[in-house]
Amino acid sequence: MPQDVAITFENVAKHYGEGAPALDRVTLAVQSREFLAIVGASGSGKTTLLQLINRLSETSEGHVRVGEADVRSLDPIALRRRIGYVFQEVGLFPHMTVAENIAITPRLLGWDEARMAERVDELLDLVRLASIYRDRMPNQLSGGERQRVGIARALAARPEIMLMDEPLAALDPLTRDALGQDYRRLHDALGLTTVMITHNVLEALGLADRIAVLRAGSVVCDGAPSELMACEHAYVRELMQAPRKIADRVGALLAAKGT
Repeated sequence: MPQDVAITFENVAKHYGEGAPALDRVTLAVQSREFLAIVGASGSGKTTLLQLINRLSETSEGHVRVGEADVRSLDPIALRRRIGYVFQEVGLFPHMTVAENIAITPRLLGWDEARMAERVDELLDLVRLASIYRDRMPNQLSGGERQRVGIARALAARPEIMLMDEPLAALDPLTRDALGQDYRRLHDALGLTTVMITHNVLEALGLADRIAVLRAGSVVCDGAPSELMACEHAYVRELMQAPRKIADRVGALLAAKGT
């Protein structure tokens, strides 16, 4: 893994009023071109951690850096235009065609029409959508197709960092697996740095280079998938039991079918 650091969290805390913090002294580094998955229960602070990177949320304490720059020193709009962001609801503008949705950020950056059109065609090919999709409206697309357009839109301005908040959660299992593998291919081919939130441990194990487990606002384990399987933290051991149980059930069903 390359040694240059793309994103750094230094003793980051986030408070929302009284009570326990949403994030509690998180220190974490994401290497350039790394695929980091963040897993944990609802309310563990995953989305808050992700949104601190592009300043959709602000730290209460500590520092978040993109490269060497503290994000608080950067204009939030300019920062968001250089970081791709994909989330579960996709958020395509319903009154815009696929091509218009994909070209939103390049248009804001002042690209000319020919350059935008070329980029739209390139991205449709990258996310495995035929060129006939460019003039369709979002309501004419399946859930998987909308999510592919969402990924294309996030990649439009050639970001080096991609943030993904449960991007595959609403999809059926076959579409989810296919799109996950396609995105991993894009991550590698384009040299991206990806931070993805998921509740699905199997998804994290299958896609990520590294997994950070959040519990009650703290990172309780952080490592390669094989290292997490050996983590001694009680919550992580419980979390890692899910893939084993699924594998055991499938193995039992296959064995019964073979008899």
